[in-house]
Amino acid sequence: MQQHEQRPIWRREPLWLIAAGLLWLEFGTGGGWVALVLASVPGLLMLGAGVSSWLWPGDPRERHLGVVIGLLFAWSWAGFTGALGLVAASVMAGGAVGYLTLRIQADEDEVPNPGRALRTAFEVTLDEAILAQMTLIAPARALKTDGERVVAEVHEALALYRDRGWLEKPSSYHQTPPTLDRVDLRPARVRGLAYEHLRFESGYEPHEGEPGRDRYLSYVPPRTAHAWVMRRNGVAATSASAEQPWLICIHGYQMGMPLVDFGAFRPEWLQRKLGLNLILPVLPLHGPRKIRRVSGDGMLSGDLLDTVHALAQTAWDLRRIVSWVRAQGATQIGVFGLSLGGYSTALLAAFERDLDCAIAGIPATDFARLSWRHGPPDSLRVAEELGVGLNETLDLKRVISPLVLEPQIPHARRYIFGGSADQLVPPDQVRDLWRHWERPKMHWYPGAHVTFGMHPPVRRFIDDALRESGLVS
Repeated sequence: MQQHEQRPIWRREPLWLIAAGLLWLEFGTGGGWVALVLASVPGLLMLGAGVSSWLWPGDPRERHLGVVIGLLFAWSWAGFTGALGLVAASVMAGGAVGYLTLRIQADEDEVPNPGRALRTAFEVTLDEAILAQMTLIAPARALKTDGERVVAEVHEALALYRDRGWLEKPSSYHQTPPTLDRVDLRPARVRGLAYEHLRFESGYEPHEGEPGRDRYLSYVPPRTAHAWVMRRNGVAATSASAEQPWLICIHGYQMGMPLVDFGAFRPEWLQRKLGLNLILPVLPLHGPRKIRRVSGDGMLSGDLLDTVHALAQTAWDLRRIVSWVRAQGATQIGVFGLSLGGYSTALLAAFERDLDCAIAGIPATDFARLSWRHGPPDSLRVAEELGVGLNETLDLKRVISPLVLEPQIPHARRYIFGGSADQLVPPDQVRDLWRHWERPKMHWYPGAHVTFGMHPPVRRFIDDALRESGLVS
């Protein structure tokens, strides 16, 4: 891996951030003390981040937080004309720091360079703004408040995993779930879109004696699994529509609500145009299965053993859903996941050899490395001081790692796509899955994480994968 030259000063892009911050402060001085207070929040954040980024490029979340708050605050008090000017300044600042990120981004082996197009810079800005939001609303609480207990669990778990041979053979860690035959299926509707709400008792339990078992079982919402079902042409469950291809669509982090999930997977295309039956599972700790205020909170931050159990439950629940879909008379079954759903797709592909295709979209593949890239520095420092660093976290997560578990479906049925300017899931994570999957069909688009849907070649790649695998004629 090669790093672009790091010059500490004279980068042009942070000057836009500085200018936007000064404009906000200047505008606030003319509107009384309330306006000054409101303007000071985004103004000082942009000014401080711009100066620090100009002198020494730092944490990208610092550069974007002021931009995000500025866009939110501009319309609250500045009047239409003033708001337009402040929004324009904030947008230009966001684009400038997007360019800065692209300039200092590392070159990764076997990953195409995304270039420095204006569109790409704004996509990068959006990614990093969302990353800042995720960090603010879902911090790693457990490491800050109860670090010694979290670290003790990790050491205890590693000893147990070694003794039982799970680190050497991670697939043996996973228990085989019973087939799913008892479900509650009820019609539902969201904003005029009809679907069926499927519920069933997950039945997942961590191993006896496994650290964190009692705590995880104390979480009530994850015990009930949920999924959104959309049958071909919207026909009812009793119809022969079941005897059609099915596609399992797995959502990303902080999703798990019908309207959000449907927006990501576009049923008007997959269900109505391509004629697929869809089932969209809700991952543990998400949506109606969440245990805190924010969907997904606790899945990737906080108790490290909760992450292991939640991802093991993900594999368990998805395997049960596959058995239910088979019982519906499915002619073919494919799986398509985005981000955390791409990770889950890779997990499922390690256990279900009869899937007709697995499409891992913008897949996160190594949450240990992601934690050390995106996690709050103070929490990571606490963990390392207590004896759990990156290596220990990598070992702990071997049992649920798609980069360790071997894919069971044939090579020709594996598909991956990723963004070469992705800031939430760095491109090396996508590339590593591609290598582990023995270099199957792969598509790189020159964009960021959340904007994959704005790149038409991505949709063509998915369409081709579904047709090549026989799900779509």
